Amino acid sequence: MGRPDRRAGVPGVLRRLGAVQLDTISVLARSHELVPFARLGPVRREAVEAAYWSGTSAFEYWSHAACVLPMEDWPLFAFRRRAFLARGHRWHRMKDAGRSLAEVRARLAGEGPLTSTELGGAKNGGPWWDWSETKIAVEWLLDTGEVVCTRRRGWKRVYDLAGRAVPEALRNQEPADEECRRRLVAGAGAALGVATLADLADYHRMTQAEVAGVIEGTGLVPVTVRGWQAPAWADPAALAEPPRGRHRTTLLSPFDSLIWDRRRTERIFGMSHRLEAYTPREKRVYGYFAMPLLAGGRLLGRVDPAREGRVLVARHASFEGTARQAAKAVPAMAQALHEAAGWVGWAGDIRIERVTPDELRGPLDAAIARGFDPR
Repeated sequence: MGRPDRRAGVPGVLRRLGAVQLDTISVLARSHELVPFARLGPVRREAVEAAYWSGTSAFEYWSHAACVLPMEDWPLFAFRRRAFLARGHRWHRMKDAGRSLAEVRARLAGEGPLTSTELGGAKNGGPWWDWSETKIAVEWLLDTGEVVCTRRRGWKRVYDLAGRAVPEALRNQEPADEECRRRLVAGAGAALGVATLADLADYHRMTQAEVAGVIEGTGLVPVTVRGWQAPAWADPAALAEPPRGRHRTTLLSPFDSLIWDRRRTERIFGMSHRLEAYTPREKRVYGYFAMPLLAGGRLLGRVDPAREGRVLVARHASFEGTARQAAKAVPAMAQALHEAAGWVGWAGDIRIERVTPDELRGPLDAAIARGFDPR
């Protein structure tokens, strides 16, 4: 992963990727903050939030999962909004759809942007999926495009009428389903560089048949990749010239689009990586939120981070490859930990609890003790 044009900042990263996944887990930081950090370095976290939640430059919708998306891509998700309308529901069904939808529309029209709490509460009092009628209604209006989320407040979605929040020029565009998919697949291909049909389908959660139906019009070119069994397509820009820029040494969120497709990650990097946050503690191999270590364009290991006061704790630092390859990755691991600790403002103090292989514990402690000069 080369360093992108820093002048474009976080908005440039978002436009380049086309989607940044959201998730509630926060260890070093939330995943949507870790994605630009991985590409730009220690960008101010305020700048990250401003780029996503300014109210004008981005919106939140269903892509690979719940994602932040560039505002200019609003028309391209018309196919998904129409699919929701045709289906008639997402997960929940309203008891009195007419009344509930009318009440939410009236509240937003009269009072401006509101959270689900301000609308009357998100839950009925049961588990997290036990939504209130109001929550079901406002989420349905978001699914179908009457309502949009362009801001979050205290990690809560702030709902607004699309007619007020989305620029008219974008609202008036209603591309056909095929055109939506064609342009989204083209964007996914540009973000991935080279990809199979399955890779392209996974990016915005389409079917491979849907991708195959539009691939010829995307501008992506068919290529053969050594070692890949499936046919592949590449972005012409990725083939036009050798990669430029300096590779980052960094820790990656498990939800980063570089590695969110586990099959692709294993095919390209040779790393079998799974999020173990929902695996029982005694069955975890690498840790709750193990973050792959990227250095020199390769995945060299993992770190499961935690925080104790202002100390970054590596619950488990593990290395990939042979003993020689693992030993060579020690400086990169120390550098990535120092930069991460400094970025989140934890005073740069780092403590290692466990290392795999165990014989690298001493070298890693020594490398961390030497410190890291970001210059």
